[in-house]
Amino acid sequence: MNFKRTIAVVLFFFSALICYNVSAQTNYSDVKVDELTDAQVRQLMQRAESVGYNDAQLEQMAAAQGMNPEEVQKLSLRVEKLRKQSGGGSSMDSKNQNANAEYTQEDQFSERKTFNQSSSSDTSKNKRINLNEKSKREMKDAFGNLIPKIFGAELFKNSDITFEPNLRLATPKSYIIGPDDQLLIDLTGDNEANYKLQVSPEGNIRLQYIGLISVGGLSIEQATSKIRTAMSKTYTGLRSGRTNVSITIGNIRSIKITIVGEVVKPGSYTLSSLSTVFNALNASGGPNENGSFRKIQVIRNNKIVSTIDVYDFLLKGFQVGNIRLQDQDVINIPVYQTRVEMSGEIKRPALFEVLNTESLEDVINFAGGFSNKAYTAKIKVLQNTNKERRITDVSADNFIKYSPLNGDKYIVEAILDRFANRVEIKGAVFRPGQYELESGLTLKQLIQKADGLKEDAFLNRGYISRLNSDNSLALLSFDVDKVLKGTEQDIPLKREDKITISSIFDLRDEYKVDIKGEVRFPGTFDYGEGMNIQSLIQMAGGFKEGATPNRIEVARRIKNSDANSITAKTAEVLNLNINRDLTLQDSTFSLQPFDIVSIRSAEGFQIQKQVKIEGEVLYPGIYTITNKDERISDVIKRAGGLTVLSFAEGASLRRPGPEVVEEKDSVDRDGNIIKSKSKSASTSFAKDKQKQEMQKLANLKRLQASGDNNLTDTAQLVQEVEILGSDLVGIDLVKIVKKPRSKYDLLLEDGDIINVPKQLQTVKVSGEVLRPINIVYNRNRGMKEYINGAGGFTYNANKSGAYIQYANGSVDANRKFLFFNNYPKVKPGAEIFVPKRAPREKLGVAGVVGLTSALATVAAVLISVLR
Repeated sequence: MNFKRTIAVVLFFFSALICYNVSAQTNYSDVKVDELTDAQVRQLMQRAESVGYNDAQLEQMAAAQGMNPEEVQKLSLRVEKLRKQSGGGSSMDSKNQNANAEYTQEDQFSERKTFNQSSSSDTSKNKRINLNEKSKREMKDAFGNLIPKIFGAELFKNSDITFEPNLRLATPKSYIIGPDDQLLIDLTGDNEANYKLQVSPEGNIRLQYIGLISVGGLSIEQATSKIRTAMSKTYTGLRSGRTNVSITIGNIRSIKITIVGEVVKPGSYTLSSLSTVFNALNASGGPNENGSFRKIQVIRNNKIVSTIDVYDFLLKGFQVGNIRLQDQDVINIPVYQTRVEMSGEIKRPALFEVLNTESLEDVINFAGGFSNKAYTAKIKVLQNTNKERRITDVSADNFIKYSPLNGDKYIVEAILDRFANRVEIKGAVFRPGQYELESGLTLKQLIQKADGLKEDAFLNRGYISRLNSDNSLALLSFDVDKVLKGTEQDIPLKREDKITISSIFDLRDEYKVDIKGEVRFPGTFDYGEGMNIQSLIQMAGGFKEGATPNRIEVARRIKNSDANSITAKTAEVLNLNINRDLTLQDSTFSLQPFDIVSIRSAEGFQIQKQVKIEGEVLYPGIYTITNKDERISDVIKRAGGLTVLSFAEGASLRRPGPEVVEEKDSVDRDGNIIKSKSKSASTSFAKDKQKQEMQKLANLKRLQASGDNNLTDTAQLVQEVEILGSDLVGIDLVKIVKKPRSKYDLLLEDGDIINVPKQLQTVKVSGEVLRPINIVYNRNRGMKEYINGAGGFTYNANKSGAYIQYANGSVDANRKFLFFNNYPKVKPGAEIFVPKRAPREKLGVAGVVGLTSALATVAAVLISVLR
């Protein structure tokens, strides 16, 4: 029973851990709703619906996962917008969706004005709108496939196309007058008068001195003629032409129309009497997913007065049937009958509506035709039967005969990525590349097409890479020279043959010669036939000042050495003498490929070597080494000896580090780039520029540390920088001064820096201590007391690894005997450093489980043994 409880507790622990990891991975704090596509928002909605959440609970879930309140509000607006677009949603959404919408022309104008003002002041909002429109155009299904768009669906959803009527145009002569229209009547000539008359609900106007005139249902042209006739009885000047009358429309009335059927927003709309069918469709959002774009009907007095095919406008720009609407007109958008999909290598992939009289060729024209990579010989058709799907191939001859069926999907494939007549030649020809495989083309003819062979062509052998009938590779060899001369049969070429003619330089190592030693630009140079040692020295920039023209050594490769002989030669060494003017006594001597020429230094030639002494000496500065056996005591003596305040125990010697071999490019007199290797030592004299840069760095550090009490001295920073490029050698200047030329008195080397400090009075404690600090030296205190003076060890300190570095550069570490620590003696100017303890790997869940399992196994074994 206890065992089962233990298993249950372990399982609960692991399940809680897994739940914690899963919940920790879901975090919406960094989510930006404006950057989400509509498909991603729909996935969130589907995820919420799968667990029974409504839209309000979805917002609460997003807020609980760390989403900002502003982003939650944006998410709410996006969800509401998508609900309206899809035609579904919560009960409140569906009620609002089915309600009749009534928009007035003035409302539309005011909305557009407000939108223009906001768009000019907030460009970021426009960018978000463009991103949303892009996401609509690139909608994907649950499997990540692009959902094809309906051709023409964006026409009435594009904010850049409004189809607004121009209210400032001259009154059209075909405009039908109706109630609430305002007529402007102007008399000019012998009689001057003007009238503003409103058409009554009965269609009449009352004109002074004339009476009632019925103009309702008449066009402007007809009404003008009727009013002129009625007024001519009173105004006789109209009959003689001495008086003219002009009749125009003042205020335009509003009409009410109804849009029904498969429309995005069905209902009644109040529009201007100048509005057309496209104005009404734009106000209602146009046909929905099931609506027809080809058979939109305008019904007036229960009769179809116009049928509109939107494709005429989309493809040709013709507004056929786009008549002016009248009051109480009804626009009916029926359900589409036949809709097909075009995809693949066409210019406009989409869903297209097809009429009964149209063929597959018309659908191809709707899609803008084939792309430049389309396979036009056949089109694959995926059809829906009463039972299953089937595939059909329609050839190009039957495009005009094939009648599309509802649900057809046409796939236009791409052409094959292969060439029907390609051959290729590469290598040592003047025009390598791809060529047309003409009928009967041979190898010799192709070489002539490539403008012939280069001078360095390898004439003994070439090869052709050919594909067999099963696409396996075959190689055909031929003699280039014999094929060109006609002594060997020419080879007919086939499709995808690749001819390779090598260069003689491709078949051997690149010939080089090396020159090293005392020349200005040592390095590797290209070998040329007849090259001699004088020309090589000239290419290397000539001799250095310390070079000797005698005993020049030329190392040459051995090609026929006896491999079984112990004393077999590995290289042939030739010694030559040459004059300073680069004349050689043996004028017949020539270099061979891969020769290595070594130029020696002249006997007894020495460059000056210098050392530097600084600090507490009478004459600090730079001194030149005069003898090979000059020592530290000698230069101290030359510097006038030590001063009264000198601290000889803290004197140090900094010696340059090892030579660094680095490659650098140099240019000879002809402007050719020469790659050479040079050696440089990290001496202080060669690094004046580096010191200046580090001085700037030290000043920057000093300024950054201006708010700290523990400021770092600028000179000390520069000194530390210099130490980085050299090795610190621990010397005992006290013994050197007492016993010159003893074993403690070292020989000087070029670039040595001797530093004799002033009497030091502090000890520095650094590393893993609570407060790194400089402490006044006290001969009665030990290393442990100095560490305690800096606050003691930190929790991360490696106590046994503490060490001390003395002012002269020597280092002494802590020693341990049994359980006792033997700390080294502390001297003035020393630095005590406590290193950091090596990090320990934390024991994770897997480690705990493994350790627990191991302990349980050991316990079980022990119990079994005891039993």
